[in-house]
Parts: sequence; C-alpha cells; structure tokens
Amino acid sequence: MAPVASRRVRRRVRSSKQPDARGRSAEDWWWDRLAPRGSGYHLLQADSMLLVLPDLEPPRARVHRRARRRAPRSLARGPTAVAKPRTKPRPEPSLDQGLDSGWGDRIPLEVLVHIFGLLVAAHGPMPFLGRAARVCRHWHEATSHPSLWHTVTLSPSLVGRAGKGNLKGEKKLLACLEWLVPNRFSQLQSLTLIHWKSQVHSVLELVSKFCPRLTFLKLSDCHTVTAETLVMLARACCQLHSLDLHHSMVESTAVVSFLEEAGSRMRKLWLTYSSQTTAILGALLDNCCPQLQVLQVSTGMNCNSTPLQLPVEALQKGCPQLQVLRLLNLIWLPKPCGRGVPQGPGFPSLEELCLAGSTCNFVSNEVLGRLLHRSPKLRLLDLRGCARVTPSGLCHLPCQELEQLYLGLYGISDGLTLAKDGSPLLTQKWYHTLRELDFSGQGFSEKDLEQALAVFSGTPGGLHPALCSLNLRGTRVTPSTVSSVISGCPGLLYLNLESCRCLPRGLKRVYRGLEEVQWCLEQLLTSPPSAREPT
Repeated sequence: MAPVASRRVRRRVRSSKQPDARGRSAEDWWWDRLAPRGSGYHLLQADSMLLVLPDLEPPRARVHRRARRRAPRSLARGPTAVAKPRTKPRPEPSLDQGLDSGWGDRIPLEVLVHIFGLLVAAHGPMPFLGRAARVCRHWHEATSHPSLWHTVTLSPSLVGRAGKGNLKGEKKLLACLEWLVPNRFSQLQSLTLIHWKSQVHSVLELVSKFCPRLTFLKLSDCHTVTAETLVMLARACCQLHSLDLHHSMVESTAVVSFLEEAGSRMRKLWLTYSSQTTAILGALLDNCCPQLQVLQVSTGMNCNSTPLQLPVEALQKGCPQLQVLRLLNLIWLPKPCGRGVPQGPGFPSLEELCLAGSTCNFVSNEVLGRLLHRSPKLRLLDLRGCARVTPSGLCHLPCQELEQLYLGLYGISDGLTLAKDGSPLLTQKWYHTLRELDFSGQGFSEKDLEQALAVFSGTPGGLHPALCSLNLRGTRVTPSTVSSVISGCPGLLYLNLESCRCLPRGLKRVYRGLEEVQWCLEQLLTSPPSAREPT
C-alpha cells in the first residue's frame, strides 16, 4: 500500500494550471491559508464585528457527489440462514424539495456584487469574501470584483508566544498577501495595518507596486517604519493624501521626508505627540502642506509631560485651509507674540476645534481669541478641561452657528475658582443651532442655569430647538428647570443628571433614548412636592 502524502506536502504551492490530488488550484490553496475552515482568521477587521453566518439549514446530502453503496449480500451458512430483504434506495432530492436548488447561480452578477458590497461596507471584506468565494463559481466571480476590496484592514494573528508568535503570524499573512494584493487590490483606496512589527516594509512594497489608487494609509502600533518605506509609497501612490500614524513608532525624519515628497497633496494627518513632534510641526510651519485640512496631535499610551509650544500665527500661515484642528490631551501653550505684532490670518475655513484634556491646561480666553478670531464657520468647539475659559470670552467669538459645545470639567474642578454666572450668554447666542451641550462640572448657580436653559423652552415662531444631547452632570440644576427643558425639546435623546445635588433620589442618572427621557419628565411632573426636595 502506497504511503499517504502528508498535509504539508499536499499544500505546497502549485501553479493554477496544475491542480493537486484533491483538484484544488493555487488560488484555492491561498484561500485555505487565508480563511481555513473551522479555524481562526488571519485578517482582522478592527472597526467592526466579525461576521458569523450560522447554519440556517441542516447539511445537504451530496447525492450527486457520492456513489451509492450497495448493500452487502449475506452469505448463507446453513439451512436456517435467511436472506435479508434489500432496502429500496432513497430517491434523489429534486428541485421541488428545496434542496440544492441553485438559487445562488440564478442571481445576476451585478446584484450579487451589490449585496456583497453592503456586507463589506458593514463588516469589512475579510473574512467574508474569502469564505464566500468557496461557495460556487458564480460567487467566486462576484467576490473577485475589485470594487469590493477598496477598504482593507490587515492584522497578523498571534501564534504561540507574544514575541515569536507575532513574527510567525506576520510571515504567514505576508505569504497570503503575495497572491492577494496583485489579484484583488487593484482598486484599493484605504489600508490599515495593525500590530505589525517587522514586515511593514514588505507589505507596503507590495502595495506600492499594485495599488496605485491608494488614498489613505493608517499605521497603528507598527514598528520599523523607515523613511525609505514612506518615500517609496509616496512616489508610487500619487493619490495618497491621508496618513494616520497614531500610536506608531515612526522617526520624525521619516515623516518629514514623506511630507517633503507628498506634502503638496496632503489633506489629513494624524500624529502621536513625542519629543520628535516639533520637527514635524516645523515642516508644517514652513508651508510644506498648504492644502492640509485635518490635523490631529494626541498623546500616546505613555503620556509626555513636556509641554508643546505651538506658534499659533505661524501655523495659520502654513496651513491656511485647515478645517479640523485637534490637540487632544496635550499640555501645550501658545508661543507668546511680541508687543505691537498684528493678529495672524486665522483659520477662515475652520469647522472643528478640539482642545480637550484630562488635566488643567493653559488655554484661556486670550488663546482662544488668537485661534478663532477669524473662524466664522466653526461648528464644533470642544473645551473639556479648559477651566480658564469663561462664558464672557466665548460670547465674543465670530461663529454664529455653533452646533456642538463641550465645556465639561471631569474631576479637575477641585480647588479651582469657577464662574458662577454667564451661562445665559452662551445659550442665548447659539440656542437656534445647538444640538449638543455639555455643562458637566461647571459651577453655575441654580438661577443662572435656569435662565440659560429657559431659552430652549420658548423658541420664537413655534419652532422646536435642535437640542438632542444635554450633559448637566454635577451641576446645580433644579427639577423645574429639567422638566421645562424636556418639555421644550421633543428631540432630546440624551440627558445626563448624575451627581446633580438639587435633584431627588432616583433621578440622578443618565437617560438614553426618547422613552427614558420622557419617563424622567413623567417622574418630575407626577412626584409630590416633598419628593422633589434635593437630597
């Protein structure tokens, strides 16, 4: 009897024209490596859940593939032996019975690609497309459509120990990508690499050869990213305009070299603050990226206590088209301007400014004025943790259609002297456009909050306010003020009343959804006056 070939030998690379003993081509072999049946997957979609398709029907009998086995004849061994009656073979399942009806083959290819596109948009291309390609030839042709592979997230699986296992997972996934990238990624536009330690250059080299339409690249927790790699990608992908290096160890020289090569077309840039961020900001100040629209600098896992000195006026000149500016959880202070120096050109296109932080920072009314004195299009202003900013400084901003205002102080208001009045100045200016408002931790008095929130209960012209989210956590809001706000804002979907000392027990919590908010209103209106007393 000939020895049986081992599984490793049967899975060696073969050409597509020479099927193996099991009738599998080279492409089928790659799909087995990419998404093996009954095991984990190697491509991880980080922004969505894993799509699991349960067995809706019992396993179908593959009558057309299996040869019928004849019943063995019984051998008579004496006069008492009786021959067993032969059982009638079961009839083959027909199309009328609903088994193996071939409905998947009758769906037009365009419709099938559209259905797959909806699944890919919700859950990502992998591992769904890899598994759907095995169903039949028609589905295989649909999954091969390049339009389904425009957004991909790649993360190596962890095999064995954390150190060596990650390297093995990278090499295994890289072997699959050597076939997958040239055959599927011709229309790739967005690529995300997560937890790559040593094979980043090899992956990006494949992308630079076969993905000319790449526009967005994200490297999350990636190492060994060199200047040669980024410059190679910038030259090969002429449409690349967005780079996200959040939580990745990239030398400043590599980023500066990339910006010098592709800075004229850069639109979005995400950075993690470190001691080398100053060199990257220096390139931006030298007008290296005049078309930049989104700039985000935030702290990583290891917070850097060194304050960032930001020349505001120079940044306004270097990035005049900036629409979104986020300095998240940073200890930063603006570079002081000399006496008699005129104000900078500002950010005329700015729509979002986020200066939120978990610690007290140096943002004041004067700093905010230098940033926003020429920003009439501002829609979102996030000043959480900026305890030095007062309502009198906010009311002088030129923006008239602010939609989201966050002034919450989370655990940093202890020992600070907070303003007790001035909140009506904010609501009276933006009540007609505000959709989200955050006053958590502020020290406004009961009367001041009552006047500020009264504008949402009686809008002129009979129009309802646009307010849908209100955070009053830790404030001195009263039950009558809360009930009037809920009654005047029928679209309120989020209400935070935690730690409100003027509210009765049982109501100091978060309300999500229209039903819970209306339940809070019923409790406030039906409770006796004695129960409304603060506790």
